[in-house]
Amino acid sequence: MIHLIQGNLFHGLPNEDPYAHLATYIEICNTVKIAGVPDEAIRLSLFSFSLAIKAKKWLHSFKGNSLKTWEEVVEKFLKKYFPESKTIEGKAVISSIHQFPDESLSEAFDRFRGLLRKTPTHGFSVPIQLNIFIDGLRPQTKQLLDASAGGKIKLKTLEEATELIENMFVSDHAILRDRVHQPTKKSLLELSSQDAVLAQNKLLSKQLEILTETTSKLPTKLSTGQPSQSSVLQVTSCTICGGAHESNHCIPFEEQTQEVSYMGNQQRQGYNQGGFSIF
Repeated sequence: MIHLIQGNLFHGLPNEDPYAHLATYIEICNTVKIAGVPDEAIRLSLFSFSLAIKAKKWLHSFKGNSLKTWEEVVEKFLKKYFPESKTIEGKAVISSIHQFPDESLSEAFDRFRGLLRKTPTHGFSVPIQLNIFIDGLRPQTKQLLDASAGGKIKLKTLEEATELIENMFVSDHAILRDRVHQPTKKSLLELSSQDAVLAQNKLLSKQLEILTETTSKLPTKLSTGQPSQSSVLQVTSCTICGGAHESNHCIPFEEQTQEVSYMGNQQRQGYNQGGFSIF
């Protein structure tokens, strides 16, 4: 039994819960019954085995048998390791509870009950506990509770509200699964490469459609200003080169060749002067 008790040591550290330690210690002590020996006597005689380091030194600081009853031990223990300041702090945390944006109703209620257990001396009555919890819920969750309760959830007792909330756990978990797998809308900066290509192709298709529509209307717009065949200037062919121009506008073949040769030399000189080379 001492071995079991020492598996639940209390060191007196700030993050330790003295109420949880006492509950576990009493549960272990209740596993053994000795004929003619009261349960309180067993708890009193074995309590020092559940303490370590600073907490054990604190218990040994009481001279002799100054702590004669189990009730006195519990009172001194809680006064030492759960002072009034912790009660005030715990009450402030409880009264300011708010449901997180991504927190389900069941998760919020479990967290609220954990805060109540962490500060057993909070002093909040059952109706006040219910009001504190409901006031901390999101508006959408409140509306869901009121609809499920067939009226105002605040008019229900804590037991009725607890049963109602627990009955909603199954649907609550289904909502959580849907929320995890539900795809979210992506912003422009979050588009994947494939999404970007599809968006660009769609834009190009729209622009091509507009261009095609505009082009199809051009013959209609130009039909009023298009000259008739009778008004088209009739040009005779050149007697020198046979081209589609008059003979007096023709440039002799030798001059065309010289002009082309001259332009080619000028382009080569320009590339050489600029330093450009394909080698």
